[in-house]
Amino acid sequence: MSADPTFGLLLVAVGLILFVLEFVHPGAFLLIPGSITLAAGLMYFFVPDFLLGSIFGPGIILMAALASALITVPYYKRIAPVHPPMTSTTSTLLGETGIVTAAIEPNTLKGKVRIRSEIWSARGKTPIPAGTMVQVVGGEGVSLEVRPVGASPVPS
Repeated sequence: MSADPTFGLLLVAVGLILFVLEFVHPGAFLLIPGSITLAAGLMYFFVPDFLLGSIFGPGIILMAALASALITVPYYKRIAPVHPPMTSTTSTLLGETGIVTAAIEPNTLKGKVRIRSEIWSARGKTPIPAGTMVQVVGGEGVSLEVRPVGASPVPS
């Protein structure tokens, strides 16, 4: 009994689509299932009796899956970002400098500052106009306490 090659072509097409999707959107981890599907489709298309009628067919697919994983893991390491994820807390920003983007009024949270690439709510003991360079001197929750760069500490 001969196998229908249409199923093999369908598997090859799905494998190629997964490859294309991975290259369009890197990091989606589609290379491994794409490789397995492509290998299974090619085997089903060219040697269906070996794949379906032999104990070695599933083993070959398993070996293709292992080879795919061994090849794609280094690829994903190469395309992975090299910087640590941006997770800032008020305590990790102590001493950092930034710029006031919305004027700071004493004892309110109306002010905003840009520290690195993040915008934070800010408060200060004195009015600080927009455009002023500030330094983080404290923080609580999602707001920072800042003072102008070069200003002497204000007693609490």
